[in-house]
Amino acid sequence: MTDNPSIAVILAAHNGINKWIKEQVDSIFQQKEVDIFIYISVDVSSDGTYEWCQELATKNSNVEILSYGDVFGDAAKNFFRLINDKDLSKYDYISIADQDDIWFKDKLINGINKLKASNCEGFSSDVIAYWPEFDKKKLLKKSLPQKKYDHWFESPGPGCSYVLSINSYKLFREFIINNNRFLGPIYSYDQLVYAFYRHNKLKWIISDEARILYRQHEHNQIGANVTIKSKWNRMKKIIDNWFRDEVVNCYELITNKKFNQFIKSEKLILKPFSLRRKKLHSVFIWFLICIGYFNK
Repeated sequence: MTDNPSIAVILAAHNGINKWIKEQVDSIFQQKEVDIFIYISVDVSSDGTYEWCQELATKNSNVEILSYGDVFGDAAKNFFRLINDKDLSKYDYISIADQDDIWFKDKLINGINKLKASNCEGFSSDVIAYWPEFDKKKLLKKSLPQKKYDHWFESPGPGCSYVLSINSYKLFREFIINNNRFLGPIYSYDQLVYAFYRHNKLKWIISDEARILYRQHEHNQIGANVTIKSKWNRMKKIIDNWFRDEVVNCYELITNKKFNQFIKSEKLILKPFSLRRKKLHSVFIWFLICIGYFNK
C-alpha cells in the first residue's frame, strides 16, 4: 500500500465489450495519485462482457467480479446490487463508473481534493458530452448554485462523476440495505444518492471542472439533454408521468412521508425559484406543481 487515498470504483456493465468497456477500464487504471480497486457487476450479457471481465480480474489483483447470472434490467438495479453486496468500508472513498465513458487521469484525485477543501461528503461535476462518431464535444454545465429543494427534482450531474466519502457512503449503504425491497421503482440512482445526501445534511459540492468524456450513443439510459431528439425524449418522460413517479418515489422512500404533504407543508407553490438550479427549469417545475402534476 502507498500513502495515496484508497478508492473503490463500482462499475455496472451490460453488453459493453464490443464498443466501450475496455476504454473505460483503461482510463480508470490510469488514475494518478490514488490506489484503486474496481468492483464490477455484469448484467446478463450476450456479447462476452462477463468473460472479458473475468479475464480482466484474473490479470489484475485490483479487480473483482461479482457473481454472474442475475438479470437486473437497468443500471440502477445493478448499482444497488453492488452497494448491497459489497462491504467497501476499508476504502477512503467510493466512486461510480459507467461502462462507456473516458476519465481524465486526474478525475478521482481532483474530486477527492475538492471534497477535502470544501469539507463536503459528496462530489459531482460538469462533464463533457462526447459523440465519438462525429468527434463532437459539448460541456454539460451542472455546477450552478444549489437550491433549497433541487435535490428532489434533479441530480447534480451524472453518477459517473460522483466521489463519496466513506463515512457518508456507509450511511447510504445502510439505507439501501434496509430498503432493498422497495428499490424496484427507482430508476435514477444518481438522483437518489443526491437526494439522500442533501436530505440528511451531508454536504455536497458540484465542481465546474469537467474531468469526464461522457460518451453519447443510442444505448444511453439517460444521456445528455442537448439534441432535439433527447429533449423530446425528456418531455415524453414528463408526459408519461415517468418524471413524476421518479420524484415522488424517491422522496417517499427517503422520508417515509407523502410528497403531496411536502408540497403543502413547504408551500412550494410560493417558491418558483427554489426547485431546480436553472431558473427556467425551476419555474417549469413550479408550473407542474401548480397544475397538480405530482398528485399520485
